[in-house]
Amino acid sequence: MISHSPYTGMRAIILFVLLLLTSPGITDGPWQSLAPGMDLGTFPASRPSRSGDSRITVLRIDPDLWSLEFIGLSLDGGSSGRTARQWSKTHALTAAINAGMYGTDHRTHVGHLRYRGHLNNDNVNAYKSVAAFDPRRDGLPHFRIFDLDSPGVSMETILQDYASLVQNLRLIKRPGQNRWHQQEKMWSEAALGEDESGRILFIFCRSPYTMHDLNNELLGLGIGLVAAQHLEGGPQAQLYVHAGEMEFEISGSHGTSFREIDDSPVAWPIPNVLGVRPRASVTR
Repeated sequence: MISHSPYTGMRAIILFVLLLLTSPGITDGPWQSLAPGMDLGTFPASRPSRSGDSRITVLRIDPDLWSLEFIGLSLDGGSSGRTARQWSKTHALTAAINAGMYGTDHRTHVGHLRYRGHLNNDNVNAYKSVAAFDPRRDGLPHFRIFDLDSPGVSMETILQDYASLVQNLRLIKRPGQNRWHQQEKMWSEAALGEDESGRILFIFCRSPYTMHDLNNELLGLGIGLVAAQHLEGGPQAQLYVHAGEMEFEISGSHGTSFREIDDSPVAWPIPNVLGVRPRASVTR
């Protein structure tokens, strides 16, 4: 996790944020269908956090019905970042979450990131988790999270099969192993996961946890989580969903390296998001 600051000279845009505590229609426990192939779950953590509501939000997405997309400044040519909500509105996304941590240029993803014919960052760093989508041939899953330290897996082998890759810090190694050692630092977390059926999971927890403890919470939810990667922590972390009559935005607040109070969140501009929209080939 690296520390970011808001863009120089940019005025903070205060958005109406619907928190899960007050959003109508969102309940704990069983999955709530928002659209075909898209379900929302909100789960209470087994161990309360020291602040916040201790809830974990999971948006479960069937990649056979929904297309995973990368949207960012390097792709659309913009000069300044937007919130996940703004990226969604501009590019007609049904949901969006951070694409991952970014560099000091407020533009470049810190790990390898390519999207179809577009290359955001050609560098391959030490991060062990790679989310791959846009398969190059029939018969491959639309989405999969790979572990670079698994036998026979490398960036080259993944690129042979997939046109889009996002490399990030690993949280959970396949098939459900907590790979984060215990530490004192804790923060709000946005994460990307895969379940045992190959579905995409947009994961958000605003209450602060160490990643070791949050991983254990996620593995104990009974959602079939097999792999996950860290996208962002602290006030940069955000999730936006607008499906049918359901619309909400959650922004992170907590982070040991940021601030320790549970104040009203303001969504920060971010340069890159992962989003979903219905596949054009699917009749709804």
